Amino acid sequence: MQEDILFQISNKLKEIRKQKGVTLQEIANEAGVTKGLISQIENSRTIPSLPVMLELIKALDIDLNVFFKDIISSSSQKVVVKRKEDYTPFTKENAKGFHYQRVFSKKFKDNHIDVVILRLQTNAKRPMVRTNAYEFKYILKGAVEYTIGKEKYILNEGDSLFYDANELHNLKALNEEEAMLLVIYFFQENT
Repeated sequence: MQEDILFQISNKLKEIRKQKGVTLQEIANEAGVTKGLISQIENSRTIPSLPVMLELIKALDIDLNVFFKDIISSSSQKVVVKRKEDYTPFTKENAKGFHYQRVFSKKFKDNHIDVVILRLQTNAKRPMVRTNAYEFKYILKGAVEYTIGKEKYILNEGDSLFYDANELHNLKALNEEEAMLLVIYFFQENT
């Protein structure tokens, strides 16, 4: 699938950057783009243009052939099975104790769905955030307090929540226990 290739590229960019000890700001400066764009690319939130992609690879001082060598396509598959060991871990800026694993991602016409498992440590912290998507959260384990705008919601194992994530939002684990959530992002390309 095309999405798999894009995730392979974004994950490889992040992996190489971290291996080389290069910060988001350093690669952004070198490639002539913003730090936010690099973060969005690395977290598969946006697709870089070819010139930006080439600048990023150049900024990381990697040969193009070496970079694309192991990136494979599975476009002929009609059924996609992903084993838990194949889930792709990723992080978000300014979030401590938030451990994400991408389970599945697919683009449908002008929409994009991203399915993620989130492990939320008891001491997890991040500022209030906005996401250009609708979000569905299902509590697999533990309990969380979810803040959306000025409202707070307590969610326990088995509870779910759906909302417009363009609203400022945040969450924290309750009861001194790590929480685990199934998160589904619904991105709309044309909004």
